[in-house]
Amino acid sequence: MTEYLSPFAADLVGFAGSFFIVAAFAYSNLTTQMNALWFNASNFLGAALLTISLTVNFNLPTMVLEVVWMAIALFGIVKALTTRPADAGAAK
Repeated sequence: MTEYLSPFAADLVGFAGSFFIVAAFAYSNLTTQMNALWFNASNFLGAALLTISLTVNFNLPTMVLEVVWMAIALFGIVKALTTRPADAGAAK
């Protein structure tokens, strides 16, 4: 990936990823009724962008953290998508 992305561009991608993760954290603390799909999708996108950044500016502990973060967020996305229809039907 380093031949396609300069270190500066990798930093910009990493900053964008950090933004999505911090935005999701802020959202979870500011909202009264959290949208689990948005929260987990934002976390997944942020971790994915940081992972791309880490392919240029490699740091093993942080790479492991981002892969685990994406796995947890993916689990949350699947859970949000599979429980939504049941919740919508129960509201009627």
